[in-house]
This record gives sequence, structure tokens and C-alpha cells, in this order.
Amino acid sequence: MGSFSVWHWLIVLVIVLVLFGRGKIPELMGDFAKGIKSFKKGMSDDDAPEANNTTNTAKTVDLKPEEVKDTTRS
Repeated sequence: MGSFSVWHWLIVLVIVLVLFGRGKIPELMGDFAKGIKSFKKGMSDDDAPEANNTTNTAKTVDLKPEEVKDTTRS
């Protein structure tokens, strides 16, 4: 009961072919491959904006002490 013989696999193959037909299996596999490709493309598109955000750095303005307005006095 632990392992299947060649006859078991042939019977399973015949049942699959009867249920899905000969032309349906390649169509299903093609759709599956397209899904995987679009998933990979989506994952790489998500990584692309993060790389662009790291190149944009904040700009600062350096002021001399006399240029700074004293807001503590009223």
C-alpha cells in the first residue's frame, strides 16, 4: 500500500486524459506558466520603486548662526 505500481499510474493518467481531454492539459499548463511569469514580473516591479527611493536624498540648507531667526523671544 505504500508504493504505487506502473499500472496505478497508467490508470490515473487515463482518468486524467478522459476528464480533461488531450488538448485541455497543454492549455492549462500554458495558463499556469503565464501566471507564474506575471507573478515574477509583479514582484520585480514592486522592487523597482524601492531602488528609486534610495537615490532620492533629502536636501538641507545650511544656515549661519546669524541667519537663524530667534523664535524663543517674543
